[in-house]
Amino acid sequence: MTSHSLSGLPVSLLDRANSLSGVTESAVLHGVIARARRVEALGYRRLWVAEHHGVPGIAGSAPTLLMTAIAAATERLRVGSGGVMLPNHQPLVVAEQAATLQALFPGRVDLGLGRSVGFTPAVRRALRRDKDAAQQFPEDLAELLGFLGGSAPFTARPRDHGATPVFVLATGQGLRWAADAGLAVVVGGPSLFRRGTPEAPLAGHEGLARYRRDFRPSRWFPAPYVIVSATLAAADTPEAARDLVLPEAWALAQSRVAGEFRPLMPAAEIKAQHDGGSVTERDRQRVAEHLASGIHGTPEHVRRQVEALVAFTGADEVMVTGGMSDLAGQRRSDELVAGLFA
Repeated sequence: MTSHSLSGLPVSLLDRANSLSGVTESAVLHGVIARARRVEALGYRRLWVAEHHGVPGIAGSAPTLLMTAIAAATERLRVGSGGVMLPNHQPLVVAEQAATLQALFPGRVDLGLGRSVGFTPAVRRALRRDKDAAQQFPEDLAELLGFLGGSAPFTARPRDHGATPVFVLATGQGLRWAADAGLAVVVGGPSLFRRGTPEAPLAGHEGLARYRRDFRPSRWFPAPYVIVSATLAAADTPEAARDLVLPEAWALAQSRVAGEFRPLMPAAEIKAQHDGGSVTERDRQRVAEHLASGIHGTPEHVRRQVEALVAFTGADEVMVTGGMSDLAGQRRSDELVAGLFA
């Protein structure tokens, strides 16, 4: 597998507005805006925010509102959603919100779309949706594109004229729908790290190969465009990098037991529980699995791993994800990662 240089490759961020132990949600949201200002100065291409409802560990529930605040606080950074969960909304409303943002901040707004519905029955009832709403994604997507592109039965206002690029947070069928519609894709998850064995490595990501093969050019994208999204953390030592990603890995592991994703704890508290013997072997295994599904380490280690990821996927852009409870460490990581792509 050929190594790909990261120099000049666009790098972006997804900030889920993770709640932090002992920190108010207001402070968390203001922290996302402050981070956007910093990464704009570092040369990141875009910062996206997400949509989660009723999750104790995430303060971000209204991406278009947070996008507005970020865009108003920055000058060049592209802002977007990673993503708006289309099954939760009427396509017209999503199109109007995106077009309004594009009118206010021309050339800086992205619309990333996902197909998840609320995680719990109570959230789905509050959203007036059921589990089957996700099955309507292709039809909802086509309706949304009609409003953005001007081919709907009536004109949505403000008129977007197809100016807002649309991305699909894609796995499996999502890749096919994006190819059919001529949209960009954002791909993350374990499939990025299933590359075969040293004896029999895979030549590339099969789903993305099909996406590129079946892509139909559109007014939004004349050619396939792939963003790979992965938990990524860099620090001056391997131990410090592991401490950055440990809190989210622990929260994800605990969510399998508690049934909810909780605010991120400091790494020192988590390690104290491990050292004290209060952590089960199954919990340790789950943490290890989550840590293995991302990239963390010194800048040189991260560089090698990301180069391999780009070679495997043919990515046009890398999007850094991963919540951290150590905000000073997160700032340092953002700086080190930016340096890899400079």
